[in-house]
Order: sequence, then C-alpha cells, then structure tokens
Amino acid sequence: MKVMKFGGTSVGTPQRMKEVTNLVTKSGQPVFVVLSAMSGTTNSLVEISDYLYKKNADGANEVINRLEAKYAKHVDELYTKEDTKQQTLDFLKEEFNYLRSFTKEIFTSFEEKAIVAQGEMLSTNMVVNFMREQGINAVLLNALDFMRTDKNAEPDPVYIKEKLAAIMADNEGYQVYITQGFICRNAYGEVDNLQRGGSDYTASLIGAAIGAEEIQIWTDIDGMHNNDPRVVDKTAPVHQLQFEEAAELAYFGAKILHPTCVQPAKYAGIPVKLLNTMDPDAEGTTISNQTEYGKIKAVAAKDNIIAIKIKSSRMLLATGFLRKVFEIFESYQTPIDMVCTSEVGVSMSIDNSSHLGEIVDELKKYGTVTVDTGMCIICVVGDLDWSNIGFETRVMDAFNNIPVRMVSYGGSNYNISFLIKEEDKKRALQSLSNNLFNN
Repeated sequence: MKVMKFGGTSVGTPQRMKEVTNLVTKSGQPVFVVLSAMSGTTNSLVEISDYLYKKNADGANEVINRLEAKYAKHVDELYTKEDTKQQTLDFLKEEFNYLRSFTKEIFTSFEEKAIVAQGEMLSTNMVVNFMREQGINAVLLNALDFMRTDKNAEPDPVYIKEKLAAIMADNEGYQVYITQGFICRNAYGEVDNLQRGGSDYTASLIGAAIGAEEIQIWTDIDGMHNNDPRVVDKTAPVHQLQFEEAAELAYFGAKILHPTCVQPAKYAGIPVKLLNTMDPDAEGTTISNQTEYGKIKAVAAKDNIIAIKIKSSRMLLATGFLRKVFEIFESYQTPIDMVCTSEVGVSMSIDNSSHLGEIVDELKKYGTVTVDTGMCIICVVGDLDWSNIGFETRVMDAFNNIPVRMVSYGGSNYNISFLIKEEDKKRALQSLSNNLFNN
C-alpha cells in the first residue's frame, strides 16, 4: 500500500479536490491518503483564536461566519447529489457551531489547538463525501484515534503502530483510507499537533507504521530543485536524493520539506517521493537510502543568520572552554548552525536572535565578542566524502569573487556550508549553479 499526502493548495478548491480524487484512484490499488486543511483555512482558524484570546467574540464570530459561507459555496461546486450536499451541509453546521461554542468559554492554548485542528477535519470529510458520491469505497479514519505524541512532544511510534494496526484490521477491504495530517493527541489525551513537518510528518509516521511500499508527498511544485528558482535562473528538479542529502537541504532553506519529517521513513527504509499535483506526470524527487556516488546534487540558502566570534588567547586552550561556550547557547535554547575554531578563537552562527543580547553578555566573561548580522548560509549538498578528490575545489571556485566569513566541511559526508553576507547571496547561488550544474 502507498501513502499519499496532499497539502493545502492541493485540496484548496473543489476542482483541486476532484483532481486529487483522480490521482488517488488512478492505480486502482488500495491507498492511504493524508490531507492537510484547505489552503487559507488554518490562517482563518488562527485568526479566530487570536480574537478569542483578546476576548473579542464579535470579531471571532465574524471570521467564523465568513469561513462558513466559503465552505457552503464549496459544497455547491463539489457535489451533484442532493443527499450528499445535505449530509455535508449538516456536518459543516455542526463544525461551525462547535467553533462558535468557544466564544462563550475561557480561552487558552488548549482550546486554540482544538480550533486549529478543525481545518483538517473539514477537508477530510468533504473529500471522503465526494469520493463516496463517485462510488469509491472510501473510509475516513480519525487521526486523533491513533496519532499520539509522548511526554517530550515527540511522536510515539509504538503506540501509533499498534493503534493503527487495530483500526486497519477493523476496516479491511476499502480502496481508499483517508485521515487528517498535522493533528494528534498528546500524552495526556489533549488535542495537539505534530508541529515540525505537520502533515508530511503524519504521512511518514503512517508509512512506517503500516510498512508502506512508498510515501508520496504531493505539493504544487515538481520536487526539490538544484537551486532556489526564486533567485537563480535555469534550475532543475533533482530526481534522486539520499535521506541525509534531503535533510541537509531542508534544514538549510529548501522549504518543500521539513528535515525531521522523513526520519520515520528513513529508519523504515521506505522511499519518499515529492510530486506535483499541477503536473502529476512529472518525475519529481525520490528520497531514499540509496546514494548516487560522485555527484553534487543541489544548493540551498538560509537567511537571517548571525555570526558570533569569541576571541580569547587566555581561555581557548583551557580544558572545558568550548563546553562553557556551548552551555551558554543551550541555556537560552538557541541552536548553533556552524562552528569553526582556531587556536585563539571560535566562531559560531545562529538563526535565532531572541536571546542574542543575553548570550553576548554571558560570552564576554570568556573573551572578546564580535557579532555580524545580515548573514546567509549557503549549503552545497551531494556525495561530498573527503575521498572525492577535487569536489571541494569545484565548490570553492564559485566563491572566487565573494567574501566568505566561515566555511564548514567535514561534519557531514553530504554538505559543505559557507557563511556570507546576505547581499552576496544571489551572486553566490548563481555562481554555484553556473559552476556545478549548467556547464
């Protein structure tokens, strides 16, 4: 069985829902479908929550009414049979009355998560009703019945596998199994969400739980590109990536995928395909445990980086110096992206400035601190094992006329990273494309 996940734009209109139905049923084989909320819905639900936090019930109800009218219009466009229309309208009335019930209660983050979860409830019910109207043997499985996180807010794979196996055993013989992405319950039974990776994470967890042959992530672009098409000319999709390569690209700026969401698939050895609902025949990108040796695959960029250098000839060689430095960042829950050391100093980069002042004050206990803002990390990904002679030179050549603040190489077999000024980003990305891909 394959798992197919469709994002918000893929189910953003009644016409798109019809196209998704065609894609899901094309093979004639049983599939497990994960759906996000219709595009724009989650933003409206967050807006409703914002009004309720501010105790503005009138503002919340206005947004609820506007959203309900939008969905009522979708019903007329999506369905042809009157009984299906009425069934869906009854469901929508119940859903929106549920949202209105929050305008009369004390409002906290728990209620907000329950409200935001309704976006996926709406989309999955509408699609399963359409499929049934078309004579497709489809069943809706509530993600809140099997998707759970533990006390550390991380998915509980053992629980998910056991619960889902029991639910699937009770629902044998369907052509299409549909569930909600993103939403779950936490260890205390409260409605929550998966945060990082959202619906992609759901698809990966389900794929691992049921031993899927393949996990498909359908979006509105044709896979990961070898560079940022918004910045660089003549980019092309990368047809094959190793899981580590995909994670590096996702972490350093390729927004199509969150770096943690494919981990369950990686550990289960299940390939993940990134495909385009607007161009379903395009090859897209396949992510697996297979490495294409001797190839540089892609480039990504991460903006809003801050470089911090601490220089201390007195302290650096002392035992425990680096530990003390890193503990400062840990105490403010600020991850470090890049690290470079010398005999008299250490440079680090971060992408979170919320505690920058406190971190710098603490670091000044151990040396002279310099801060550079407005920086950008350029990440080059591929088979970059140190034994591949000359690969790093090909990458370095692209920076002939661009000042580089830091270089990180050797921490991974799949990545070389450069820290440069944001103003040089476009020039650097284009130069890398010219040197690595367009020759």
